[in-house]
Amino acid sequence: MKHILVCLLVCVSLSLSGQSKDSDEEQFKINSEEYLEMRGVNVMLAHDFYPESHQGGVGIIQNGIRVATNGDLRLEPTPGQWQPVPKVGKRIIDLDNQVISVKMQYPDTAKKTGFNPIVYPDLDFKYTLKVVPFGKSFKIIVDLDKPLPEVWVGKVGMNIELFPGDLFGKSYYMDDSFGIFNRQANGPGYYDAQEQYQIKPMATGNELVIVPENKHQTLRIRNLQSNNLELLDGRAKHNNGWFVVRSLVPEGATKNAIEWLITPSVVEHFTYQPVVQVSQVGYHATQEKIAVIETDKNDLDLDDIKLYKINNTGGLTEILSATPEHWGTFLRYNYYHFDFTEISDPGMYQIKYKNFTSNPFQINNAIFKRDVWQPTLEYFLPVQMCHMRINDRYKVWHGLCHMDDALMAPINTNHFDGYLQGPSTLTKYKSGEHVPGINIGGWHDAGDYDLRIESQASTIQGLSHIYELFDVNYDNTSIDQDSRVVEIHKPDGKPDILQQIEHGALSIVGGYKSMNRFYRGIIVPTKRQYVLLGDPVNHSDNRILSKNTTDLSYLSTSTAADSIANGLLGAPDDRWVFTENNPRRAMNTAAALAASTRALKTYNSMLSQECLFIAEQVWETSQNIEDALKINLAIELLQTTKTEKYKTFLITQINVIVSQINNYGWKIGPVLPLIKNDSFVAKIRSAVKTYLVEIEKLEKETPYGVPYKPNIWGAGWGIQNFGVQQYFLHTSYPDVFPNTYMLNAMNFILGVHPGVNTSSFASGVGSKSLTQAYGVTRGENSFVPGGIGSGTALIRPDFPELLEWPYLWQQTEYVLGGGTTDYMFLVIASDHILNK
Repeated sequence: MKHILVCLLVCVSLSLSGQSKDSDEEQFKINSEEYLEMRGVNVMLAHDFYPESHQGGVGIIQNGIRVATNGDLRLEPTPGQWQPVPKVGKRIIDLDNQVISVKMQYPDTAKKTGFNPIVYPDLDFKYTLKVVPFGKSFKIIVDLDKPLPEVWVGKVGMNIELFPGDLFGKSYYMDDSFGIFNRQANGPGYYDAQEQYQIKPMATGNELVIVPENKHQTLRIRNLQSNNLELLDGRAKHNNGWFVVRSLVPEGATKNAIEWLITPSVVEHFTYQPVVQVSQVGYHATQEKIAVIETDKNDLDLDDIKLYKINNTGGLTEILSATPEHWGTFLRYNYYHFDFTEISDPGMYQIKYKNFTSNPFQINNAIFKRDVWQPTLEYFLPVQMCHMRINDRYKVWHGLCHMDDALMAPINTNHFDGYLQGPSTLTKYKSGEHVPGINIGGWHDAGDYDLRIESQASTIQGLSHIYELFDVNYDNTSIDQDSRVVEIHKPDGKPDILQQIEHGALSIVGGYKSMNRFYRGIIVPTKRQYVLLGDPVNHSDNRILSKNTTDLSYLSTSTAADSIANGLLGAPDDRWVFTENNPRRAMNTAAALAASTRALKTYNSMLSQECLFIAEQVWETSQNIEDALKINLAIELLQTTKTEKYKTFLITQINVIVSQINNYGWKIGPVLPLIKNDSFVAKIRSAVKTYLVEIEKLEKETPYGVPYKPNIWGAGWGIQNFGVQQYFLHTSYPDVFPNTYMLNAMNFILGVHPGVNTSSFASGVGSKSLTQAYGVTRGENSFVPGGIGSGTALIRPDFPELLEWPYLWQQTEYVLGGGTTDYMFLVIASDHILNK
């Protein structure tokens, strides 16, 4: 009997021991990254700082997907981009009591003077936002320092936003009421006491259950106070809105003014499924081929990875099987490498690891000859062209737009998109007067339809380098500057790349000739115009405003603003042109014109001469400008003119160039044969060798073979530019720099990047790519072929994310310049290097 009792006690002890282990894993604890963690669920507080783009406050990652964000007190039921946000204090970690808290304050005075100035209401209050583990649930608690002012009762509430893309067509319960999450925002709406349009709640009650039919997504939110929760559709006010759960701060409340209990459903022993990251286009037969395997930190069951060739008669043939090589940890994942460089037989391939099968990809020496960089030239750049009508077979991408460009911007103006006009127009034109010569050329930037000088300049400079180095004569588009009509998929016998360089140069040169300086930017004056989703022909009436507009008070009334946005005939709807004193931008723009001079020399000789005249004029008037700012212009002018004074100037700048070799080493390399100065060249070569050591150290910090520091904004454009730099470093100093980093950068853009979404950042390129992007088609949840998204962003501190959602500009925004020409250059240069 005694033996039986001892045995029972031992069994009970073992059972309790095992139960304790499970319970530790299955309840929330604060981890070393300062967020709540339970296997399968993470709750962040104030790690991110970008609520305007759905990253901030309390955020929830459930079963490997970010499902909620921006948990915080807000002044509107469904805030948009320019609404007030609180100032975020330091995050406090109380390990003894398992509480994460942060002190918050309205207003955020830094925002009042920042990039997008916000006019705050008469409000001043402080509060503490907390997340507290509660077994398999957690609480969101808000303590106010003092009760809300009476005038703000009924306006301030606790919000949390739910990601719409994974909810459409799925169900919810609010107490005993129920419904589905609709694809589009539906009414009814109403006007509140401030005559602001609001949407009526989808549901109101005490407890909301989200997607009860799927344990991977079920999320319960219960209000522990007496006031109700509301479920709202934020898209009814803002196209880029999310679903919002909200409850108001009660009158007189301070401690526990808000208290929610949130219970996420968790898959038992959740383990992030392995992802194999490969180029969605594929690989040249001779290049290094390394697939990256991303696995859960709890996944210790390593398996063999297999490469299959897709047979032309159907089916798969195993070509290679190996155990992946462990690379290490990065962010929240474990990483392995699978090197299949030895495989060079042309064909289509797939990789399989456990339950993951990659999309088909090529191995082919001609892999970059079609369908990779070409969509950017034959779709994206034409679609972005301003002052033209863009036809594409039966489709019209946009009509002839902005022919009324532009009115001189009002002085002492801080535009909501960051343009500043100081106390002078810096030109002969007065504010409100029409500036001629700038209703031609240029490209709309991203989805904003504005023309930024740096975007125009970097685009023509990048295209000029591509044409000069690689003799790209691709022609699949008709561009007629006289009729202002573009026809995609209709060759006209002229190299498309030269026609695009011409288009950008016409805008820059036209502005300079009119104002005797470069414009800073050209943009619509009102937010109602700025947020346009659709054809930019609707920005304005395309007629130059003829009446005296030096009195710009019309912008102060909502009625006038509505008229402007509607493009009514005779309305003062013309865009504004801004100027500035910015030597760095002026020098870089002049450098772009100097490069365009070479490309346009035999194509449009008159425009080529004008480009050179302006570039040299800018140089001649730059005596009082810091010498370091003139280096880029001197390099381009030396290549263009071979004039001794530019060579002499560069030699005098050797100390600056060497001290900033990471900025100048790749730029100075191509002109070293023109400088022909042994001492100068020796110092440059010594510096680039030191720089290589730095690059080698940085590239080892991630499994992707390129220097990469994830941030809240996708790093794709920076990595593309790094790849372009590596081409020049490799070709200028071939005994120092390998081509490896350039090719790794290209692979990163094409699919070898962190996160479950292995899409190519280049829309329409490869077997899987971004097909919902933040461009001019975002209102249709669509894309422009050849547009390059910003790429995988970081949900701080350690979650990489690339969502299928068109309104997250920090993940999928298209831009010109480095976002466009760097991509084209990188792919064309890789093809050139691998096939020479």
